[in-house]
Amino acid sequence: MKTNLNVNFPNTDFSDDFAGWPPEATVFPIAGVDLKVLPGIHPFVAAEEAAIRENWVKETAANPALFDGRLVFQRQLSFGEDGISGEGYVVPFSAFMWWRRQPERQGGIHIFAYPVLESSDGALVAIRMGAHTANPGQVYFAAGSLEAEDIVDNSCDIEANMRREVHEETGLDLAQSVAGQGLYATHARRTVTLIRLFRFDMTADEMVKRIEAHMLVAEDKEIAGAVAIRSADHAAHPYNVAMLPVIDWYFGKSGV
Repeated sequence: MKTNLNVNFPNTDFSDDFAGWPPEATVFPIAGVDLKVLPGIHPFVAAEEAAIRENWVKETAANPALFDGRLVFQRQLSFGEDGISGEGYVVPFSAFMWWRRQPERQGGIHIFAYPVLESSDGALVAIRMGAHTANPGQVYFAAGSLEAEDIVDNSCDIEANMRREVHEETGLDLAQSVAGQGLYATHARRTVTLIRLFRFDMTADEMVKRIEAHMLVAEDKEIAGAVAIRSADHAAHPYNVAMLPVIDWYFGKSGV
């Protein structure tokens, strides 16, 4: 049995969109992921075109470094025994920025992959975002939205997205890690996070040093530093909200 999230903005009742899913801010196993990408314009973009343009003027006035790239934004998701499946469109980053400012975030669903980097001494390693980014100062795992280059045969390649994002932002190669056996997910406020553990044969301090060395030569100076996480203390760092259920799950699961 599947629970469908059908988004037909703006005339849809969203009150039961995630009925049948596990509760928000909990991590749960999933059997797999199948995210199709459709041609054309996302209904949210078509309906909110003027508001998106107006908001983007404000966003770039406050942060001129923002770039209106492209990402995959979901119209529909479903969750069931086969995992999470969905249909989305390639949309401008400016549309996503407008959507995430809405209190109810109706009109679409954001889904992204979270490669959770685990050290040999039982810590997690994340990054701190630079002041010029869309999430300045926030700490979270090296990750990014699904992009056009992650699309293969009209479907999103989750593994390719994780490899690319980790390498671009940290210089680390996921091929040199041991991938966790299963996929997991969590959701909150119409954002779904896909999770996989990747264990490196390096201590957390060694991984942080590698990342800091990469920062010196990286073309895109998105990150301001690397962080070793050794507990589920929510106050230890200025975490992005998507981090909180993951560190709760990881440290609770491992007994640290």
